[in-house]
Amino acid sequence: MNIREIPIEEFDYNLPDERIAKHPLAERDKCLLLVKDAEGGLSTHVFNELPSLLPADSMLVYNNTRVINARLRFRKGEEADGAQIEIFCLEPVDPVDYASSFASDGCCSWTCFVGNSKRWRNGLLYMPVTINGKSFTLSALRIGRAGNTSIVKFLWNDSSVTFSEIISAVGEIPIPPYLNRGTEESDKNDYQTVFSHIDGSVAAPTAGLHFTPEVLDMIDRRHIPRRELTLHVGAGTFQPVKSDVIGEHDMHSEFIAVDRNLIAELASTDRRIIAVGTTSVRTLESLYHLGCRLSQGLPADVLPQWYPYEASHPQLSVAEAMEAILAHLDSRKEHTFIASTRLMIAPGYEYKMVKGMVTNFHQPCSTLLLLVSAFLSQKNASPTWCDIYNYALADSRYRFLSYGDACLFL
Repeated sequence: MNIREIPIEEFDYNLPDERIAKHPLAERDKCLLLVKDAEGGLSTHVFNELPSLLPADSMLVYNNTRVINARLRFRKGEEADGAQIEIFCLEPVDPVDYASSFASDGCCSWTCFVGNSKRWRNGLLYMPVTINGKSFTLSALRIGRAGNTSIVKFLWNDSSVTFSEIISAVGEIPIPPYLNRGTEESDKNDYQTVFSHIDGSVAAPTAGLHFTPEVLDMIDRRHIPRRELTLHVGAGTFQPVKSDVIGEHDMHSEFIAVDRNLIAELASTDRRIIAVGTTSVRTLESLYHLGCRLSQGLPADVLPQWYPYEASHPQLSVAEAMEAILAHLDSRKEHTFIASTRLMIAPGYEYKMVKGMVTNFHQPCSTLLLLVSAFLSQKNASPTWCDIYNYALADSRYRFLSYGDACLFL
């Protein structure tokens, strides 16, 4: 079957609401870990056993992105006493660079979702802000539209305060909609990984939520290298595939950034790459295909979602693809490779970089479940994603989605 003709209904399953974890465990590394070994066997462990379960020749790669307080609640009227309008920041427009946008000291523009949008046809929205004892007003002006999103310009009259400081003070952590609850004080810590330090995501790379300093220390003691990269998770990660076949789904775009030193290491390592989370998987696999595009003289600022499946795709080795990126960086005198990816990974995809993954249990009919299924079904291997999810659903201890339990697939 053509990959674009795969029916999404094949990736549906019944997930009772009571199996969705509304909060994490008090000790995040005490969650369950379902392990599928290289021979296809399934077993249940506790997450803090992960270091002993990783192959000795592994390299662990995780996403260092940090979730921003992306949800801002404005009101109409200069006294900020009118209708409430919720603005959900998605990605920067001006400046387009994340770090520059967060460092802005007077204005910046972002692509946003706007709640209660019909009540805001034009004009400014207002929000009173107090930071370090100084009070000022944050304003929002809609300057454009793009599909179901808006381009919003934020303005404030205190140049001593950055946009990062503002959203940290008055924004809210945007927890997943399927939790069916409001953001709580505990989410400020619970919904960040212990290795997060690059601001930009509107959703956490949730497989990383289970790691603790103690688990990382045990991995180090086994001399398994730990490496990091960046993918800023977008709101599209929550969007189920609504079309009947996956070929009609428009894959969302996400920002990636990878240090030159890691790319050079990937070009030469004989270690097995174990990716923490689907975001790390997506970044690593995108790197390979972006290197292939560079080898063809094609633009590598954005990876189109169906590029890996095109007949003209060159079948390079991983080393050749990484060397193409390194040559690109050298020609531009840059140390970090930055791009956006719209990569769709679905059954029929051939993994190039990743030999194992740590991941959570995902929503029915989601692109994340397609990605996992593609990994599990390589060379018609078993068990399938359905076998694994049925195994977990049959055990009442397993908890699902962002704050739920984890899997290790080798």
